[in-house]
Amino acid sequence: MSEPVILSLTQGGAELGDRLAARLGWPHLARADLGKDVPGAIAAEFLAGRPVVAICAAGIVIRALAPFLADKWSDAPVVAVAEDGSAAVPLIGGHHGANQLAARIADCLGIRAALTTGGDVRLGVALDEPPAGWVLDNPADAKACAAALLSGAQGELAGRADWLEPLVEDGRVLAEPGGGDTVVLRVPGTEPLVWRRQGLVLGVGCARGCDPAELIALCAETLAQAGLSQGQVASVASIDVKSDEAAVHALAAHLGVPARFFPAARLEAETPRLANPSDVVFAEVGCHGVSEGAALAAAGEGGTLAVEKAKSANATCALAWLGAGEEGCPRGALAVVGIGPGQASWRTPEASRAIAEAELLVGYGLYIDLLGPLAKGKARADFPLGGEEDRCRFALEEAAKGRRVALVCSGDAGIYAMGALVMELLDRPESAHGVSAAARRVEVVNCPGVSALQAASARAGALLGHDFCTISLSDLLTPRAAITKRIKAAAEGDFVIAFYNPVSMRRRTLLAEARDMLLLHRPADTPVLLASHLGRPDESLRLRRLADLQVDEVDMLTVVLVGASTSRAVLSGDRSKGADGHWLYTPRGYAKKLEEATA
Repeated sequence: MSEPVILSLTQGGAELGDRLAARLGWPHLARADLGKDVPGAIAAEFLAGRPVVAICAAGIVIRALAPFLADKWSDAPVVAVAEDGSAAVPLIGGHHGANQLAARIADCLGIRAALTTGGDVRLGVALDEPPAGWVLDNPADAKACAAALLSGAQGELAGRADWLEPLVEDGRVLAEPGGGDTVVLRVPGTEPLVWRRQGLVLGVGCARGCDPAELIALCAETLAQAGLSQGQVASVASIDVKSDEAAVHALAAHLGVPARFFPAARLEAETPRLANPSDVVFAEVGCHGVSEGAALAAAGEGGTLAVEKAKSANATCALAWLGAGEEGCPRGALAVVGIGPGQASWRTPEASRAIAEAELLVGYGLYIDLLGPLAKGKARADFPLGGEEDRCRFALEEAAKGRRVALVCSGDAGIYAMGALVMELLDRPESAHGVSAAARRVEVVNCPGVSALQAASARAGALLGHDFCTISLSDLLTPRAAITKRIKAAAEGDFVIAFYNPVSMRRRTLLAEARDMLLLHRPADTPVLLASHLGRPDESLRLRRLADLQVDEVDMLTVVLVGASTSRAVLSGDRSKGADGHWLYTPRGYAKKLEEATA
């Protein structure tokens, strides 16, 4: 579960929010942090996958989130807290974190959580929400089992676990003596519920490009032959050079557990405890055993080897009982995030989720500031304009340390932004100013955003309604001759053109040259849209004729959209909409199609 966020809407709520934040260590966003669109801010946090603790009337939260509810398995937990601290009510995801959050809040406030889920209220335990370190094999059967117990059926419990004691104490369940790593609850008329203690670490190794199915099958067979369950596995561990191996991550996903990685030197330290040390393995990766060494390293002090190395054609695995436990390092992740023009409602849920899950935000400071409440309390690394390569390299190398990093870009990160530069750094050899080998193994995810040309066209109507292209007029990285060649081709092809980076303090003539080249191929009254500060309070949409386009009206924060020869500007009935009271659009030819159909 991600770190919860506290939202408060009033002064009294803000004071309570500060108290809870100080006690629980969760970030607190007060009314001033949420901006004008409070329901949108609440929804943004929820869609980002963050557990929400809202200090306000429950109805406000319900109305804000109702359009976005999906299902109990994927929705983020939500708790409503009364402003006076008298109640903490789980609204969404009771058995998936909300009840636990409400209980923690209640402990802080000296009250009782207002739980409404039947199992918690009447049974005193949630059968489908075992505590950390345990897992339920068949959660889909928990509802029927709870219903049978509530109807008066008496169950039998094989094995004992502290969190199930309320069932024993009130006589609903008869308990057999003993303990163990497996607990089974049998209730007449229902499928037995089976809980497993996650006390095993699964160490693995494999050849590069190993088929995930082969590794999964090897591990399943090894567990079965040892009389152990997949539910007992707490984590998957391997050597760090396998942190980008698809088979290892497929295995971890199959088991629903994290994957952790160790450097060769750490695995080599386990050599005295290995059952099957290998000089061949040492020569290849720098340690005498990968699967056994990783299992023991992850098991930590007091851990013991449970199952020696087993192998298939391309994979190995071993099992160790957990001791003190050593986390290892997760695979680092870099999310290259396009946040759109900055307006929260134009940011995709995928982008918001990537930012919420990030441990570190990297980017041009203004772009991070545009995230508003979503960035509050996050570690951040601000870079100036012009520091693009340093910015991307830093983000990749930080991710290589096992961190979750979000590289924040305006618009769409893959359109004149950092997405291509990240790919380029990964493509370059390290000796040619590329990135380290560890950085090449991080997980990279590209989160699309609303680009400036999309936003501009939508605000003004549908200027991109037919074929279009984009051309950057910046000659810092592209030869001027190449830019003019592209302008000429786009003019001859009669594309709608979006000009990015139209002018700078130094470069003032290329936009005028582009205008003159276009006038050779399209009418003087071709509509031109000058769009600035899109999605922000000082947004500006101005309509000009192509012949009247003046360079001094344009700055670096303006995207210039030049219509095709068929583009039109029509007066809007609502003069506050569009560009200077006009809708701009480029027809696709439906009128001609209608004429042909009726001829």
